[in-house]
Amino acid sequence: MAKSNNGKSRGRGFASMDPKKQREIASKGGRAAHEQGTAHEWNSEEARAAGKKGGQASRPSSNQ
Repeated sequence: MAKSNNGKSRGRGFASMDPKKQREIASKGGRAAHEQGTAHEWNSEEARAAGKKGGQASRPSSNQ
């Protein structure tokens, strides 16, 4: 990883960007996907299943 003059790592890439800039870029990607017809659109069944699944762990915790 590149180092700056003070010895700290320099932030690079999407994760190191300002949150406002991240939202702006992600929003553009979402709009483009919808325009191309490649974006996923939830139907009521999928939304219901996701709502039921929300908050559940993907696998059981080993420390219980």
